[in-house]
Amino acid sequence: MTGKTRKNGGKNGARTQGGSAARQRKAGGAGGAAGTKQTTQTKQQRTAQALLDRCGQTYARQAGIRLRDTPAPLYQLLVLAHLLSARIRAEVAVDAARALFDAGMRDPRRMAEASWQQRVDALGVGHYRRYDERTATQLGDEAGLLLDRFGGDLRRMREDGKLGSRLRELPGIGPMGVDIFLREAQAVWPEYAPYIDRKAQDGAARVGLPRSPKALAGLVADEDVPRLTAGLVRVALDRSLAEEVRAGA
Repeated sequence: MTGKTRKNGGKNGARTQGGSAARQRKAGGAGGAAGTKQTTQTKQQRTAQALLDRCGQTYARQAGIRLRDTPAPLYQLLVLAHLLSARIRAEVAVDAARALFDAGMRDPRRMAEASWQQRVDALGVGHYRRYDERTATQLGDEAGLLLDRFGGDLRRMREDGKLGSRLRELPGIGPMGVDIFLREAQAVWPEYAPYIDRKAQDGAARVGLPRSPKALAGLVADEDVPRLTAGLVRVALDRSLAEEVRAGA
């Protein structure tokens, strides 16, 4: 009996030990997966922070626009989006926007009242010469339409929930211009956040971040989403800048 008991006990002990080992492996696997997920998320947060630190300036701030939910700065943002949507370097578009504002064309009425030549000259100061004549005409027509239909106040475009289509009715504003405007305007119109369009998503992929707007927005504080979006666009346009961001993460 004693021998049989030892024999059975040995079998039961082996089964118990085997079950414990299996459970430990299973638990270890689950813990390892969770650890890997946490490590990935931490790395992504570091990359997002490096992006904010290295190139997280919004284009509005670069152009000297103090963005608020008021008519003048929103109009200035529209002008900037208009200029940025052309096939021209972003730095040139920003400089041209600054030149227009420095020349006094900071709201729709002053833009409409300026002569065509004054608009051409201001664009030239910003070296926006390739499209200066056509753009000068569009800016004048755009300002006139804004004054006639919306009293010069872009906030009135939001009232019927058709902001995108309203913006596309403006001369020179296409889908790209709408994207540029809303990427920046989400800072003061939070109902559009997170507005992370395809260009910004391309930048995210370039620095090893997810493409999902929700996932990207979750990597930073709400108030930093516009800066993150601008940074993503900048690395989408500049491969060497993307490499610097990845190296600094």
